[in-house]
Amino acid sequence: MPRTRNDALAAWMAEHKVTTNELAERLNSAIAEFTGSYGTCTERGVFRWLSGEIAWPHARQRVALERVTGHTPVQLGFQPRGRPTGPIPASPEEDPLYRRAFLTAATAAGASLAAPNAAFPRRLGSADVDRLNGKLAALVAMDDRYGGTLDLERHSAALARETLSLQQGGTASSRIRSELYAVAAAFATSAMWAAIDGRRLDVAQDHLNQAVTLSGLAGDSAVQFRVWGHASALYYQLGRHTDAMAASEASRATAITRRDPLFASLALARLSVDHADSGDAKAALRTLDQAQEAFDRADQSLRRPAWMRFFDQAELDNLATFAYLSLGQWAEAEHRAHRCLTGLRPDLERNRALTRANLALAQLGQGDIEPAVATARAVPAEMARQGRVRKILGDFTHRLNAMAPDTREAHAWLDHRTAIA
Repeated sequence: MPRTRNDALAAWMAEHKVTTNELAERLNSAIAEFTGSYGTCTERGVFRWLSGEIAWPHARQRVALERVTGHTPVQLGFQPRGRPTGPIPASPEEDPLYRRAFLTAATAAGASLAAPNAAFPRRLGSADVDRLNGKLAALVAMDDRYGGTLDLERHSAALARETLSLQQGGTASSRIRSELYAVAAAFATSAMWAAIDGRRLDVAQDHLNQAVTLSGLAGDSAVQFRVWGHASALYYQLGRHTDAMAASEASRATAITRRDPLFASLALARLSVDHADSGDAKAALRTLDQAQEAFDRADQSLRRPAWMRFFDQAELDNLATFAYLSLGQWAEAEHRAHRCLTGLRPDLERNRALTRANLALAQLGQGDIEPAVATARAVPAEMARQGRVRKILGDFTHRLNAMAPDTREAHAWLDHRTAIA
């Protein structure tokens, strides 16, 4: 069969000004994040992809490609072996690549986490912690790409149980014990976040209870920071705004925020949203300024947990958008949403959908009905069905119907919503 050059991959590299060597290095770093071992991609291998000599990369390379570029291998011009390229699946559960990659990267821990023989307990060490953290990085990557699917929640919870089982069956130093409790808490927190993001709020509370217990046993302030930050989001969606504020304050009070300004910035940005939701504009804007100041002081080169990778200037602008929307400052909300979309990493598809939905609300708040509807319709259908995005678009529908129920744009939007429901 004649070779076909991979023009789609070449176009992505040209657009992002990435050389073959740089792409290989980025892929190897991404593989290290979800496997614990540095990858083996080479410049020559990338050339073979571009030439069409290799039409379908290895599984780990495909996962890394999706994480680095934000596109599936099929979208990048690769051809699955023995199968024609078809339409991109509408949801992650229908995507064979997603399921294979997820099961390989996240739940393949089953063999490595098998309980040791009770008569000869295995000594647990840093290699076990590193391997588990690689699984955690894979979960984070799937959340960035697809949002809080039920699959993600279940796999996260399963890995938390596997980690605790490993604890019970092996021997370890007190340091390794703490680190294993920390990663178990991180898995439980990922399960909680997936449930929150998918608006499965009843089960999210159960995951929160486990995460709080495990993070306390770990004594890890970074994990405690994450647990309370997500708890605040859960309480906010439950309408328990006093509890949401208290959880944000607890996150801000963890030791990691005193050591690392980036954590402080995220805590302050979330607290700003809580102040805005309570109607305290002065406190919200002051806290948002403090969040930006802390962000500007942070050393971006420091190594941090995989779940903090999402927080950059674009995410700070995203949180600011939520705050300005709550305050009814529509023009500033629109400005921040545009800034967020400009700087957002390509793999953060769920966050991109959230920001577009918020941008539509900001435009609608200014009476710009036609561009608001166009923005809302730009949210991909699979993301429009996702829990938090669906709720924001539901608010958009309610406000549009109250503002201009008989307009052509309102009718077009309702037809669109019905079609993607």
